[in-house]
Amino acid sequence: MSNQTLGLDDRLYRYLLDSSVREPDILAELRQVTAQHPMAQMQIAPEQGQFMALLVQLMGARKTLEVGVFTGYSALAVALALPPEGRIVACDVSEEYTAIAKQFWQKAGVDYKIDLKLGPAADTLEQLIAAGNSETFDFAFIDADKSNYGTYYEQALQLVRPGGLIAIDNVLWSGRVADPGTQDNRTNAIRAFNDKLYQDERISLSLVPIADGLTLALKKSL
Repeated sequence: MSNQTLGLDDRLYRYLLDSSVREPDILAELRQVTAQHPMAQMQIAPEQGQFMALLVQLMGARKTLEVGVFTGYSALAVALALPPEGRIVACDVSEEYTAIAKQFWQKAGVDYKIDLKLGPAADTLEQLIAAGNSETFDFAFIDADKSNYGTYYEQALQLVRPGGLIAIDNVLWSGRVADPGTQDNRTNAIRAFNDKLYQDERISLSLVPIADGLTLALKKSL
């Protein structure tokens, strides 16, 4: 995984950050704390967080979903972009990682917007569907275990409204998806997932080469 945009040399990447990323202090602090974490490579890039916040604002989103929280940067970026009545349902299995997230959500004053669900995300999403939440979410972000991307995507597709957007992280997988010599399970799972979405006529599709690759899937109106 990569926590900065692929294909840019250090000088150009620094220019991108310095000339376009308006990272709030609280997000910068969370990113710096996460950089000391043993799993810091799971942190999304600041330009990606800002891009997702812009998408949420463009859509006028009020109700969003996140699958895979880690230390909470992406949820915090989205929560800051949501209006006061906006809400996020955030799914993760790690109480340890999300303890950091909760600390920063509270410090930012947006913890009331975020409903953290600890447990297997597929179970949480199925419960949301069973409770009548289908087609009620405006935006979903998937950034969790790659082997279950297909499951999370199908569930998120049920949960987002027509015209709603699903964003999926790590779809370029540090470039390994384009290397035929790389045949490990996670790389092959992402390849299969990318192929699945390319063939899926239920969505309008764009793979954006930001950070480690971000797929945008817009649910079509039937």
